[in-house]
Amino acid sequence: FLTELHWLDLSDNQIEGNIPVSNGSNPGLDLLVNTERFHFGKNQLSGEIPARLFHSNMTLTHLLVENNKFTGVIPDTLGFVQTMKMLDMSRNEFNTSDFPSWIPSLQSLTTLVMEKTGLQGSVPASLFSLHQLQTVILRNNKLNGSLEIESAHSNQLQLIDVQNNLIESFTQKPGYPFEIMLKGNPFCNKSGEGTETYCIETQQTGTDSTSLQNCLTIECRSNQVSSRACKCAFPYVGDLIFRAPSFLNLGNIATYETLEKSLMLFFQERQLPVESVSLHNPTIDSDDDYLVIHLQVFPSSQESFNATGVAGIGFVLSRQIFTPPSSFGLYVFSSDGYKYLAETSSGSKKSSSTGIIIGATVGGSVLAILALIIGIYAFRQKKRAEDAAKRIDPFASWDSNKHSGAVPQLTGARFFSFEELKKWTNNFSETNDIGCGGYGKVYRGTLPNGELVAIKRALQGSAQGAREFKSEIELLSRIHHKNVVGLAGFCFDRAEQMLVYEYIPNGTLKDGLSGKTGIRLDWMRRLNIAIGAARGLQYLHDLVSPPIIHRDIKSNNILLDANLNAKVADFGLSRFLGEKGHITTQVKGTMGYMDPEYYMTNQLTEKSDVFSFGVVLLEIVTGKVPIDKGRYIVKEVKDAMDMTKDLYNLHETLDPVVRSGATPRSLEEFVVLALKCVEEGGVNRPKMSEVVKQIENIMEIERLNPYADYASTSATYEGENKGLNHPYTESLFVYSEA
Repeated sequence: FLTELHWLDLSDNQIEGNIPVSNGSNPGLDLLVNTERFHFGKNQLSGEIPARLFHSNMTLTHLLVENNKFTGVIPDTLGFVQTMKMLDMSRNEFNTSDFPSWIPSLQSLTTLVMEKTGLQGSVPASLFSLHQLQTVILRNNKLNGSLEIESAHSNQLQLIDVQNNLIESFTQKPGYPFEIMLKGNPFCNKSGEGTETYCIETQQTGTDSTSLQNCLTIECRSNQVSSRACKCAFPYVGDLIFRAPSFLNLGNIATYETLEKSLMLFFQERQLPVESVSLHNPTIDSDDDYLVIHLQVFPSSQESFNATGVAGIGFVLSRQIFTPPSSFGLYVFSSDGYKYLAETSSGSKKSSSTGIIIGATVGGSVLAILALIIGIYAFRQKKRAEDAAKRIDPFASWDSNKHSGAVPQLTGARFFSFEELKKWTNNFSETNDIGCGGYGKVYRGTLPNGELVAIKRALQGSAQGAREFKSEIELLSRIHHKNVVGLAGFCFDRAEQMLVYEYIPNGTLKDGLSGKTGIRLDWMRRLNIAIGAARGLQYLHDLVSPPIIHRDIKSNNILLDANLNAKVADFGLSRFLGEKGHITTQVKGTMGYMDPEYYMTNQLTEKSDVFSFGVVLLEIVTGKVPIDKGRYIVKEVKDAMDMTKDLYNLHETLDPVVRSGATPRSLEEFVVLALKCVEEGGVNRPKMSEVVKQIENIMEIERLNPYADYASTSATYEGENKGLNHPYTESLFVYSEA
């Protein structure tokens, strides 16, 4: 077992004691010859790090032992490990020692972090010539002498941080293409040209990282922040939350600079008014183990963004149109809001007009010129009003918006005016508020004929989402199936975007599983919901021409009608399937449900929906959210699965409501079907038609008619489960629309 282990991660577990090595018949960690990563950071480990742990036959690439209580000397046998890429031994209690002479011999080294490790003496100039070296952090030691960087330094170097040491001199050369931090050294107490460049104040970010801000501190007004260009401004701020980054060392500044650069390039390509971006305070959320990075986006031309700029930036981040570097993985964006909107151009024109009037008055021709100005102003205002009316017309100017595509092709969908929907929802009153998400709110409305409708109202000013809005109108206006939510009409009036659906009274499958609706979903009802949702999805894949890929199947997008029958909803991210059997598109969807193959290749197929539906099936049978505090439902079921045992060893994983009311065979086949749907490769997943057939077979095991309604009303189930504890929680993170 030890010889086959490739990654040992024991970090952040409060483990005490010493690192064991082989002793007689007792095996130790020195047997891990094929292990590539040792992650022991943030524990209570003590004693010396055994020299026998390292040897030339190892394939070790990452050694992270930061934030422990190791003592003694740093073993020089580490110099034998030529595969080492990342070495972090920070914040331990090692003996004071000279800078290790073997470190410059690690030819594969990219990241060296040895903060507060008792190092003294000078840093060898040859260290910076390692051709793959990117980041060196040696702050808070007793390093002295002169810091010298050879002219043949690594062309990948991005940061040298030797703050708070005893370095007395530094050989300066113009045009270093990387950041050097020397604050807190005797060198910085000397005056000289260029000294301030390397001795600036840097902001600590937790215990592991440094702010990416690199301009001199300047005085700004209250609530303003200095940008990278040293300009005071009101930035747009929020948090980027990454669920599963592929790196663990928060101190590698180069990683965040890559993210910064890709963000800035993305904003430039979309012609958004952004001068610069800055990332701060990367931390690991203690509850969910997510990486959280604080983002500041600075305006390009004024001290603050106008409404259009804020809407554009917020849209591309909240809808995950921006794709981060692959090492960061999936993310969500949480905005802090923006209170500092710049004045519009019309405001400045008013000031200009006022100045003209005053000048004309001084000239003596007050009445005539004033009348002329008023006439011109009235004419312009009228033209602006006409232009505004044309812009909000639902079809006349749709093509003028380059982000919205062509005029939507509609079949039977009705156009509603803003005034009509306002009246039918009692001015969008709170009593008619029945739900909300990242797109805005959903209101209950009553048409003049008494029909109930659900009105999905986008956030005001969110016109940037015209493409998704148009997509949902087009799709829903042409599809008609009892297991797909019906579209009554839409509103594209007064800069509002609203979709009017048939009213579905019993909320979402997610709410039903959580107990929020007060309706008990037993096994029979869950099977009926599963077959309904599967048929709705099969209809989109097989019976619509061209086929439709939903792209955001999840329990929150499966609605339950008055009879608790399932209806697939929310087509804002949906796409028509291309002739090649796939679409190449930007990755969108919801974390926990997203097809990993789609995420890696950007190629969307109908099998992407199958994967998401498989996750929904696992929700149905376990009653748990897909992702909760580092737990992933797919992995949890796969790890527990043992087909040689009763109920496949899933007793603790299954929802008690399901376990107590189901035939074991039907449960087992249901889980097997769900796991087939979530196979890593799309080619190994069944088609939706096959999924439908298999659920029908499972229903027949339970002696249920797959083609008949299980119950005529939801009233049978109301109240039976109120007050019960549900394994389903509300901790799901969303990757697109909530």
